[in-house]
Amino acid sequence: MTMPAALAWILVFAGVWSLVAWAPILLAAWKDPRARDENGALTRYFTNRFMLVSTSMILGLATAVIGVRGLAG
Repeated sequence: MTMPAALAWILVFAGVWSLVAWAPILLAAWKDPRARDENGALTRYFTNRFMLVSTSMILGLATAVIGVRGLAG
C-alpha cells in the first residue's frame, strides 16, 4: 500500500507530538503528592496516570513509525 507523503508527515507529526506532550504529564504525576501513600508506596492515582500515559506514548510511537515507513515506502 502506498501512502501519500502529506499523510505520512501528518502521522509522524502526530506521533512525535504524542511522545512530547505526554512525557511532562508523567513527570508531574510522579511528583504529585497523591502518587505515594504514607509509607512511600505508589498509589492507584499514579498507576492510573502511568497506564494512561504509557498507552498514549506507545500509540504515539506506533503512529510515528507508520508515518516514517510511509515516507520510506
